[in-house]
Amino acid sequence: MKKLIIIFCLILTSGFFSPAKSQGLYFPPLTGNNWDTLSPASLGWCTPWIDSLYDYLGQRNTKAFILLKDGKIVLEHYFGTFTVDSLWYWASAGKTLTSYLTGIAQQEGRLSISDTTSHYIGTGWTSCPSAKEDMITIRHQLTMTTGLNDGVADPYCTIDTCLQYLADAGTRWAYHNGPYTLLDSVLENATGVTLNQYVIQKLTQPAGISGFYFPSGFNNVFFSKARSMARFGLLISNHGIWNGNRLMTDTTYFRQMVNTSQSLNHSYGYLWWLNGKSSFMVPGLQTVFPGSWSPAAPPTMFAALGKNGQLLNIVPDMNLVWLRMGDQPTGGDVPFTLNDTIWQKLNMLMCNNTSVYQSSSEIEFNIYPNPTSEHTVIHSNDNQPYLITVTDVSGQIIIEKLISEPDYTLHTADLSPGLYFVYRKTNTQQKAVKLIIK
Repeated sequence: MKKLIIIFCLILTSGFFSPAKSQGLYFPPLTGNNWDTLSPASLGWCTPWIDSLYDYLGQRNTKAFILLKDGKIVLEHYFGTFTVDSLWYWASAGKTLTSYLTGIAQQEGRLSISDTTSHYIGTGWTSCPSAKEDMITIRHQLTMTTGLNDGVADPYCTIDTCLQYLADAGTRWAYHNGPYTLLDSVLENATGVTLNQYVIQKLTQPAGISGFYFPSGFNNVFFSKARSMARFGLLISNHGIWNGNRLMTDTTYFRQMVNTSQSLNHSYGYLWWLNGKSSFMVPGLQTVFPGSWSPAAPPTMFAALGKNGQLLNIVPDMNLVWLRMGDQPTGGDVPFTLNDTIWQKLNMLMCNNTSVYQSSSEIEFNIYPNPTSEHTVIHSNDNQPYLITVTDVSGQIIIEKLISEPDYTLHTADLSPGLYFVYRKTNTQQKAVKLIIK
Protein backbone atom coordinates (compact mmCIF):
# COMPACT_ATOMS: atom_id res chain seq x y z
CA MET A 1 0.00 0.00 0.00
CA LYS A 2 2.81 2.39 0.90
CA LYS A 3 4.47 1.67 -2.46
CA LEU A 4 1.22 2.47 -4.32
CA ILE A 5 0.90 5.81 -2.51
CA ILE A 6 4.49 6.72 -3.45
CA ILE A 7 3.84 5.83 -7.12
CA PHE A 8 0.61 7.90 -7.12
CA CYS A 9 2.45 10.90 -5.69
CA LEU A 10 5.16 10.57 -8.33
CA ILE A 11 2.50 10.55 -11.07
CA LEU A 12 0.90 13.67 -9.66
CA THR A 13 4.18 15.57 -9.37
CA SER A 14 5.25 14.47 -12.85
CA GLY A 15 2.37 16.44 -14.41
CA PHE A 16 0.74 13.36 -15.95
CA PHE A 17 -2.76 14.77 -15.39
CA SER A 18 -1.78 18.33 -16.33
CA PRO A 19 0.54 18.67 -19.35
CA ALA A 20 3.74 20.52 -18.50
CA LYS A 21 3.51 22.49 -21.75
CA SER A 22 0.39 24.28 -20.48
CA GLN A 23 2.39 25.91 -17.70
CA GLY A 24 2.93 29.55 -18.54
CA LEU A 25 0.21 29.61 -21.20
CA TYR A 26 -1.94 32.72 -21.12
CA PHE A 27 -5.72 32.56 -21.54
CA PRO A 28 -7.73 35.74 -22.20
CA PRO A 29 -10.81 36.58 -20.11
CA LEU A 30 -14.03 34.89 -21.19
CA THR A 31 -15.64 38.21 -22.14
CA GLY A 32 -14.46 41.52 -23.51
CA ASN A 33 -11.57 42.43 -25.80
CA ASN A 34 -8.74 42.40 -23.27
CA TRP A 35 -5.99 40.06 -24.49
CA ASP A 36 -2.35 40.22 -23.40
CA THR A 37 0.25 40.77 -26.10
CA LEU A 38 3.88 39.96 -26.82
CA SER A 39 6.02 42.08 -29.12
CA PRO A 40 7.80 40.29 -31.98
CA ALA A 41 11.02 42.06 -30.93
CA SER A 42 10.83 40.55 -27.43
CA LEU A 43 10.85 37.11 -29.06
CA GLY A 44 13.96 37.97 -31.05
CA TRP A 45 12.09 37.89 -34.35
CA CYS A 46 13.24 39.76 -37.46
CA THR A 47 10.63 42.51 -37.38
CA PRO A 48 11.36 44.03 -40.83
CA TRP A 49 9.66 40.94 -42.31
CA ILE A 50 6.30 41.90 -40.75
CA ASP A 51 5.55 44.39 -43.52
CA SER A 52 6.38 41.76 -46.14
CA LEU A 53 3.94 39.35 -44.48
CA TYR A 54 1.17 41.95 -44.28
CA ASP A 55 1.79 43.08 -47.87
CA TYR A 56 1.43 39.50 -49.07
CA LEU A 57 -1.72 38.94 -47.03
CA GLY A 58 -3.23 42.20 -48.26
CA GLN A 59 -2.56 41.26 -51.88
CA ARG A 60 -4.35 37.95 -51.28
CA ASN A 61 -7.65 39.51 -50.15
CA THR A 62 -7.07 38.85 -46.46
CA LYS A 63 -9.42 40.41 -43.91
CA ALA A 64 -7.88 39.27 -40.60
CA PHE A 65 -4.61 37.72 -39.46
CA ILE A 66 -3.76 36.81 -35.86
CA LEU A 67 -0.74 35.00 -34.47
CA LEU A 68 -0.53 33.78 -30.86
CA LYS A 69 2.60 32.70 -28.98
CA ASP A 70 2.11 31.17 -25.52
CA GLY A 71 -1.51 32.31 -25.78
CA LYS A 72 -0.63 35.99 -26.18
CA ILE A 73 -1.19 38.04 -29.33
CA VAL A 74 2.05 38.73 -31.21
CA LEU A 75 0.51 39.80 -34.52
CA GLU A 76 -3.01 41.05 -35.17
CA HIS A 77 -3.88 42.91 -38.33
CA TYR A 78 -7.16 43.76 -40.03
CA PHE A 79 -7.40 44.82 -43.66
CA GLY A 80 -9.70 47.36 -45.30
CA THR A 81 -12.86 48.01 -43.30
CA PHE A 82 -12.62 44.72 -41.38
CA THR A 83 -12.18 45.16 -37.60
CA VAL A 84 -11.74 43.17 -34.40
CA ASP A 85 -15.54 43.07 -34.10
CA SER A 86 -16.31 42.04 -37.69
CA LEU A 87 -17.87 38.64 -38.35
CA TRP A 88 -16.67 36.23 -41.02
CA TYR A 89 -17.39 32.68 -42.10
CA TRP A 90 -15.14 29.67 -41.40
CA ALA A 91 -16.23 27.63 -44.45
CA SER A 92 -14.71 24.13 -44.18
CA ALA A 93 -12.41 25.24 -41.37
CA GLY A 94 -15.61 24.91 -39.32
CA LYS A 95 -15.44 21.14 -39.82
CA THR A 96 -13.01 21.09 -36.92
CA LEU A 97 -15.67 22.58 -34.63
CA THR A 98 -17.91 19.65 -35.58
CA SER A 99 -15.06 17.26 -34.86
CA TYR A 100 -14.50 18.77 -31.41
CA LEU A 101 -18.22 18.84 -30.53
CA THR A 102 -18.57 15.20 -31.62
CA GLY A 103 -15.85 14.30 -29.14
CA ILE A 104 -17.63 16.22 -26.39
CA ALA A 105 -20.90 14.42 -27.19
CA GLN A 106 -19.11 11.07 -27.00
CA GLN A 107 -17.50 11.84 -23.62
CA GLU A 108 -20.97 12.76 -22.32
CA GLY A 109 -22.28 9.38 -23.43
CA ARG A 110 -24.67 10.87 -25.98
CA LEU A 111 -23.12 8.97 -28.88
CA SER A 112 -20.25 6.71 -29.84
CA ILE A 113 -18.35 7.32 -33.05
CA SER A 114 -18.59 3.58 -33.75
CA ASP A 115 -22.39 3.93 -33.95
CA THR A 116 -24.02 3.84 -37.36
CA THR A 117 -25.17 7.15 -38.77
CA SER A 118 -28.60 5.60 -39.35
CA HIS A 119 -28.99 5.14 -35.60
CA TYR A 120 -29.34 8.94 -35.25
CA ILE A 121 -30.92 10.13 -38.50
CA GLY A 122 -32.93 7.07 -39.53
CA THR A 123 -32.56 4.59 -42.35
CA GLY A 124 -32.83 5.56 -46.00
CA TRP A 125 -30.71 8.70 -45.68
CA THR A 126 -28.72 7.47 -48.71
CA SER A 127 -29.75 5.74 -51.92
CA CYS A 128 -27.41 2.85 -51.05
CA PRO A 129 -28.61 -0.70 -50.50
CA SER A 130 -29.52 -1.00 -46.82
CA ALA A 131 -26.61 -3.36 -46.11
CA LYS A 132 -24.16 -0.79 -47.47
CA GLU A 133 -25.80 2.14 -45.68
CA ASP A 134 -25.64 0.22 -42.40
CA MET A 135 -21.85 0.02 -42.76
CA ILE A 136 -21.45 3.80 -42.47
CA THR A 137 -20.59 5.04 -38.99
CA ILE A 138 -19.98 8.42 -37.41
CA ARG A 139 -16.26 7.67 -37.58
CA HIS A 140 -16.52 7.29 -41.37
CA GLN A 141 -18.14 10.73 -41.54
CA LEU A 142 -15.32 12.19 -39.41
CA THR A 143 -12.62 10.63 -41.60
CA MET A 144 -14.17 11.23 -45.06
CA THR A 145 -14.37 7.49 -45.70
CA THR A 146 -18.13 6.92 -46.11
CA GLY A 147 -17.59 5.41 -49.56
CA LEU A 148 -20.35 7.62 -50.98
CA ASN A 149 -19.78 9.07 -54.43
CA ASP A 150 -18.18 12.53 -54.27
CA GLY A 151 -18.45 12.82 -58.06
CA VAL A 152 -22.18 13.55 -58.07
CA ALA A 153 -23.46 16.76 -59.64
CA ASP A 154 -23.66 18.51 -56.26
CA PRO A 155 -21.26 17.08 -53.66
CA TYR A 156 -22.78 19.40 -51.03
CA CYS A 157 -26.22 17.83 -51.43
CA THR A 158 -27.56 15.93 -48.40
CA ILE A 159 -30.68 14.49 -50.10
CA ASP A 160 -30.74 10.69 -50.30
CA THR A 161 -30.63 10.65 -54.10
CA CYS A 162 -27.34 12.58 -54.01
CA LEU A 163 -25.73 10.14 -51.55
CA GLN A 164 -24.88 7.24 -53.82
CA TYR A 165 -22.87 4.09 -53.16
CA LEU A 166 -19.41 3.95 -54.73
CA ALA A 167 -17.35 1.83 -52.32
CA ASP A 168 -17.74 0.12 -48.98
CA ALA A 169 -17.34 2.47 -46.01
CA GLY A 170 -13.75 2.65 -44.84
CA THR A 171 -12.20 1.56 -48.15
CA ARG A 172 -12.01 4.93 -49.99
CA TRP A 173 -11.01 8.44 -48.86
CA ALA A 174 -12.70 11.36 -50.60
CA TYR A 175 -13.31 14.93 -49.46
CA HIS A 176 -17.11 14.88 -49.58
CA ASN A 177 -19.18 17.62 -47.96
CA GLY A 178 -22.63 16.02 -48.11
CA PRO A 179 -21.99 13.14 -45.67
CA TYR A 180 -19.97 15.46 -43.42
CA THR A 181 -22.83 17.98 -43.19
CA LEU A 182 -25.15 15.26 -41.91
CA LEU A 183 -22.98 15.08 -38.80
CA ASP A 184 -24.86 18.21 -37.77
CA SER A 185 -28.11 16.23 -37.68
CA VAL A 186 -26.36 13.40 -35.83
CA LEU A 187 -25.19 15.85 -33.16
CA GLU A 188 -28.55 17.56 -32.79
CA ASN A 189 -30.45 14.29 -32.48
CA ALA A 190 -27.88 12.82 -30.08
CA THR A 191 -27.73 15.87 -27.79
CA GLY A 192 -31.32 17.05 -28.02
CA VAL A 193 -30.27 20.67 -28.65
CA THR A 194 -29.48 22.72 -31.75
CA LEU A 195 -25.94 23.20 -33.00
CA ASN A 196 -25.93 26.80 -31.85
CA GLN A 197 -27.14 25.83 -28.38
CA TYR A 198 -24.41 23.20 -28.14
CA VAL A 199 -21.77 25.75 -29.17
CA ILE A 200 -22.93 28.07 -26.39
CA GLN A 201 -22.86 25.27 -23.82
CA LYS A 202 -19.56 23.67 -24.77
CA LEU A 203 -17.48 26.50 -26.27
CA THR A 204 -18.89 29.96 -25.49
CA GLN A 205 -19.58 29.53 -21.78
CA PRO A 206 -16.35 27.69 -20.81
CA ALA A 207 -13.89 29.32 -23.28
CA GLY A 208 -15.46 32.49 -24.66
CA ILE A 209 -15.60 31.05 -28.19
CA SER A 210 -18.68 32.75 -29.59
CA GLY A 211 -20.26 32.47 -33.01
CA PHE A 212 -23.24 30.95 -34.77
CA TYR A 213 -24.15 28.49 -37.49
CA PHE A 214 -26.06 29.96 -40.42
CA PRO A 215 -27.85 27.70 -42.96
CA SER A 216 -26.65 28.24 -46.52
CA GLY A 217 -28.01 25.83 -49.12
CA PHE A 218 -27.27 22.35 -47.82
CA ASN A 219 -24.54 23.67 -45.53
CA ASN A 220 -24.44 25.03 -42.01
CA VAL A 221 -21.71 27.70 -42.07
CA PHE A 222 -20.10 28.97 -38.86
CA PHE A 223 -19.54 32.72 -38.46
CA SER A 224 -17.47 34.40 -35.74
CA LYS A 225 -15.02 37.16 -34.99
CA ALA A 226 -11.38 36.41 -35.72
CA ARG A 227 -10.52 36.29 -32.02
CA SER A 228 -13.02 33.48 -31.45
CA MET A 229 -11.18 31.41 -34.02
CA ALA A 230 -7.95 32.27 -32.18
CA ARG A 231 -9.53 31.11 -28.90
CA PHE A 232 -10.49 27.80 -30.51
CA GLY A 233 -6.93 27.36 -31.76
CA LEU A 234 -5.60 28.05 -28.26
CA LEU A 235 -8.01 25.51 -26.74
CA ILE A 236 -6.99 22.80 -29.21
CA SER A 237 -3.30 23.66 -28.86
CA ASN A 238 -3.66 22.94 -25.14
CA HIS A 239 -5.32 19.53 -25.67
CA GLY A 240 -8.85 20.73 -24.90
CA ILE A 241 -7.89 22.43 -21.63
CA TRP A 242 -8.91 26.07 -21.06
CA ASN A 243 -7.08 27.87 -18.26
CA GLY A 244 -6.74 24.68 -16.22
CA ASN A 245 -10.29 23.47 -16.94
CA ARG A 246 -10.19 20.26 -18.97
CA LEU A 247 -13.14 20.61 -21.33
CA MET A 248 -12.37 17.50 -23.35
CA THR A 249 -11.81 14.69 -20.86
CA ASP A 250 -11.89 12.00 -23.57
CA THR A 251 -8.15 12.14 -24.17
CA THR A 252 -8.28 9.08 -26.45
CA TYR A 253 -10.68 10.85 -28.80
CA PHE A 254 -8.57 14.02 -28.77
CA ARG A 255 -5.44 12.07 -29.65
CA GLN A 256 -7.25 10.30 -32.50
CA MET A 257 -8.74 13.59 -33.71
CA VAL A 258 -5.36 15.17 -34.47
CA ASN A 259 -3.53 12.07 -35.70
CA THR A 260 -3.82 9.94 -38.84
CA SER A 261 -7.32 8.48 -38.73
CA GLN A 262 -7.14 5.90 -41.52
CA SER A 263 -4.57 4.31 -43.85
CA LEU A 264 -5.74 6.03 -47.05
CA ASN A 265 -4.88 9.69 -46.46
CA HIS A 266 -2.15 9.88 -43.82
CA SER A 267 -2.59 13.66 -43.56
CA TYR A 268 -6.19 13.57 -42.34
CA GLY A 269 -7.45 13.13 -38.79
CA TYR A 270 -11.02 13.68 -37.66
CA LEU A 271 -11.74 16.59 -40.06
CA TRP A 272 -8.32 18.11 -39.26
CA TRP A 273 -5.48 18.35 -41.81
CA LEU A 274 -2.17 16.98 -40.48
CA ASN A 275 1.27 18.11 -41.59
CA GLY A 276 4.56 16.21 -41.54
CA LYS A 277 3.16 12.90 -42.81
CA SER A 278 4.65 10.68 -45.50
CA SER A 279 1.91 11.49 -48.03
CA PHE A 280 -1.34 13.37 -48.54
CA MET A 281 -4.45 13.44 -50.72
CA VAL A 282 -6.37 16.48 -51.95
CA PRO A 283 -10.07 17.14 -52.59
CA GLY A 284 -11.36 15.95 -55.94
CA LEU A 285 -8.50 13.55 -56.69
CA GLN A 286 -7.68 9.98 -55.77
CA THR A 287 -3.94 10.61 -56.20
CA VAL A 288 -1.64 10.07 -53.21
CA PHE A 289 1.09 12.74 -53.23
CA PRO A 290 4.41 12.14 -51.45
CA GLY A 291 5.57 14.32 -48.55
CA SER A 292 3.83 17.01 -46.49
CA TRP A 293 1.09 19.24 -47.88
CA SER A 294 2.76 22.27 -46.23
CA PRO A 295 6.54 21.67 -46.45
CA ALA A 296 7.46 25.11 -45.07
CA ALA A 297 5.49 24.47 -41.86
CA PRO A 298 6.72 22.48 -38.84
CA PRO A 299 5.92 18.76 -39.18
CA THR A 300 3.95 18.89 -35.91
CA MET A 301 1.51 21.48 -37.29
CA PHE A 302 -2.13 20.57 -37.89
CA ALA A 303 -4.78 22.82 -39.37
CA ALA A 304 -8.38 23.74 -40.07
CA LEU A 305 -8.65 24.66 -43.75
CA GLY A 306 -11.60 26.23 -45.51
CA LYS A 307 -12.63 27.51 -48.91
CA ASN A 308 -11.37 30.96 -49.90
CA GLY A 309 -8.50 30.71 -47.46
CA GLN A 310 -10.07 30.36 -44.03
CA LEU A 311 -7.05 29.00 -42.17
CA LEU A 312 -6.27 28.01 -38.58
CA ASN A 313 -2.80 26.55 -37.96
CA ILE A 314 -1.75 25.02 -34.63
CA VAL A 315 1.74 23.94 -33.53
CA PRO A 316 1.32 22.63 -29.96
CA ASP A 317 5.00 21.99 -29.22
CA MET A 318 5.76 25.63 -30.06
CA ASN A 319 2.65 27.07 -28.33
CA LEU A 320 1.98 28.74 -31.67
CA VAL A 321 -1.40 29.44 -33.29
CA TRP A 322 -2.20 31.59 -36.30
CA LEU A 323 -5.27 32.25 -38.40
CA ARG A 324 -6.23 33.94 -41.62
CA MET A 325 -9.75 35.00 -42.66
CA GLY A 326 -10.59 36.55 -46.00
CA ASP A 327 -11.87 36.40 -49.54
CA GLN A 328 -10.71 34.05 -52.24
CA PRO A 329 -6.95 34.29 -52.93
CA THR A 330 -6.83 31.29 -55.28
CA GLY A 331 -9.17 28.55 -56.41
CA GLY A 332 -9.95 25.33 -54.60
CA ASP A 333 -11.83 24.18 -51.53
CA VAL A 334 -8.65 23.62 -49.49
CA PRO A 335 -6.02 26.38 -50.03
CA PHE A 336 -2.76 24.43 -49.52
CA THR A 337 -0.55 26.84 -51.45
CA LEU A 338 -1.72 29.94 -49.55
CA ASN A 339 -1.14 28.17 -46.23
CA ASP A 340 2.39 27.11 -47.19
CA THR A 341 3.36 30.53 -48.54
CA ILE A 342 2.27 32.19 -45.30
CA TRP A 343 4.59 29.77 -43.49
CA GLN A 344 7.43 30.79 -45.80
CA LYS A 345 6.83 34.41 -44.77
CA LEU A 346 6.60 33.45 -41.10
CA ASN A 347 9.85 31.51 -41.32
CA MET A 348 11.59 34.70 -42.40
CA LEU A 349 9.95 36.60 -39.56
CA MET A 350 10.74 34.00 -36.89
CA CYS A 351 14.37 34.12 -37.89
CA ASN A 352 15.78 32.90 -34.56
CA ASN A 353 13.44 29.91 -34.37
CA THR A 354 15.18 27.02 -36.11
CA SER A 355 12.41 24.62 -35.12
CA VAL A 356 10.15 26.34 -37.63
CA TYR A 357 12.40 25.21 -40.46
CA GLN A 358 14.00 22.00 -39.30
CA SER A 359 14.93 19.63 -36.57
CA SER A 360 18.49 19.85 -35.24
CA SER A 361 19.68 17.39 -37.88
CA GLU A 362 17.66 18.67 -40.83
CA ILE A 363 18.85 21.06 -43.51
CA GLU A 364 16.69 24.06 -44.36
CA PHE A 365 15.27 23.85 -47.87
CA ASN A 366 12.89 26.42 -49.33
CA ILE A 367 11.78 27.76 -52.70
CA TYR A 368 10.37 31.17 -53.57
CA PRO A 369 8.41 32.65 -55.24
CA ASN A 370 5.90 29.83 -55.18
CA PRO A 371 3.61 29.79 -57.18
CA THR A 372 5.73 31.12 -60.04
CA SER A 373 5.76 31.27 -63.82
CA GLU A 374 9.27 32.09 -65.03
CA HIS A 375 11.71 31.23 -62.24
CA THR A 376 12.05 30.29 -58.58
CA VAL A 377 14.97 30.48 -56.15
CA ILE A 378 16.01 27.28 -54.38
CA HIS A 379 17.43 28.19 -50.97
CA SER A 380 19.50 25.93 -48.72
CA ASN A 381 21.31 26.91 -45.54
CA ASP A 382 24.61 25.13 -46.18
CA ASN A 383 27.25 25.06 -48.90
CA GLN A 384 27.37 21.31 -49.39
CA PRO A 385 26.58 20.03 -52.90
CA TYR A 386 23.16 18.46 -53.36
CA LEU A 387 21.06 17.05 -56.17
CA ILE A 388 17.90 18.86 -57.20
CA THR A 389 15.25 16.78 -58.95
CA VAL A 390 12.00 18.22 -60.29
CA THR A 391 9.19 15.79 -61.10
CA ASP A 392 5.61 16.13 -62.24
CA VAL A 393 2.72 14.57 -60.30
CA SER A 394 3.20 11.24 -62.10
CA GLY A 395 6.80 11.03 -60.87
CA GLN A 396 8.41 11.74 -64.25
CA ILE A 397 11.73 13.58 -63.87
CA ILE A 398 11.62 16.98 -65.58
CA ILE A 399 14.87 18.56 -64.32
CA GLU A 400 17.85 17.09 -62.49
CA LYS A 401 20.93 19.12 -61.57
CA LEU A 402 23.79 19.09 -59.05
CA ILE A 403 23.82 22.33 -57.00
CA SER A 404 26.64 23.71 -54.87
CA GLU A 405 25.52 27.27 -54.00
CA PRO A 406 23.03 28.14 -51.22
CA ASP A 407 20.74 30.10 -53.58
CA TYR A 408 20.12 28.76 -57.06
CA THR A 409 17.70 30.21 -59.64
CA LEU A 410 15.66 27.53 -61.33
CA HIS A 411 14.15 28.65 -64.63
CA THR A 412 10.60 27.36 -65.07
CA ALA A 413 9.28 29.25 -68.10
CA ASP A 414 9.27 26.05 -70.19
CA LEU A 415 7.20 24.09 -67.68
CA SER A 416 3.47 23.67 -68.23
CA PRO A 417 1.17 25.12 -65.54
CA GLY A 418 0.44 22.65 -62.76
CA LEU A 419 1.79 20.94 -59.64
CA TYR A 420 5.42 19.75 -59.43
CA PHE A 421 7.67 18.35 -56.70
CA VAL A 422 11.19 19.62 -56.04
CA TYR A 423 13.45 17.14 -54.23
CA ARG A 424 16.69 18.05 -52.46
CA LYS A 425 18.86 14.95 -52.14
CA THR A 426 22.15 14.43 -50.30
CA ASN A 427 23.95 11.27 -49.23
CA THR A 428 21.94 11.19 -46.00
CA GLN A 429 18.72 13.15 -46.58
CA GLN A 430 15.92 13.71 -49.03
CA LYS A 431 13.29 16.43 -48.65
CA ALA A 432 10.55 17.53 -51.02
CA VAL A 433 8.50 20.68 -51.48
CA LYS A 434 5.60 21.42 -53.79
CA LEU A 435 6.05 23.87 -56.66
CA ILE A 436 3.09 25.47 -58.41
CA ILE A 437 3.65 26.73 -61.96
CA LYS A 438 1.08 29.34 -63.02
